[in-house]
Amino acid sequence: MLVPPRTVTQVYYHKTRVAFDIHLRGALKELLPGGLFPSPRDEELDQFLQWDDWRVFGLLAEKKGGENGERLSNRNHFRQVYETPETLSPQDAEHLGRIKSALGELLVAEEPAQKSWYKVDRLHDIPVVDGPKVAPLSDYSKVVENLRPNNQVLLYVRKEDVPRAREIIAELEKEND
Repeated sequence: MLVPPRTVTQVYYHKTRVAFDIHLRGALKELLPGGLFPSPRDEELDQFLQWDDWRVFGLLAEKKGGENGERLSNRNHFRQVYETPETLSPQDAEHLGRIKSALGELLVAEEPAQKSWYKVDRLHDIPVVDGPKVAPLSDYSKVVENLRPNNQVLLYVRKEDVPRAREIIAELEKEND
């Protein structure tokens, strides 16, 4: 079954899943020695294999992992307050810049939701044999030719800052109209 791209982005870049990714990355930076996993090769392989889910869960239960570990344990994740369209126009990028600037220190995370569903270029496009000629699929299909990469941006604030952040964004939206 072919899944439309918007459905896929709604799953992979769901606002809550992305928030928990932010916290998991932050907690692992706190938990791992030097903020990095040991190498999965040679003499560090045994150390690498010790970093399984149970070890991380245990450390989080022991209140380790900093603010992000605490947020994971308490399910007090950052909240998404703004998302750009999936394909960012220059005007959208400009508006995003104004929102980020207006949010200032309320903004705690900016996550790109980048995905290219199909690469429309000579190097990656699917070749189609048409008699003696070989041409890219995008030359034959307007649908494929018009597929654009997703370069959406998601903005997050702390839960307690959501009302103020939404006020700021609403004010900017009024100005933008």
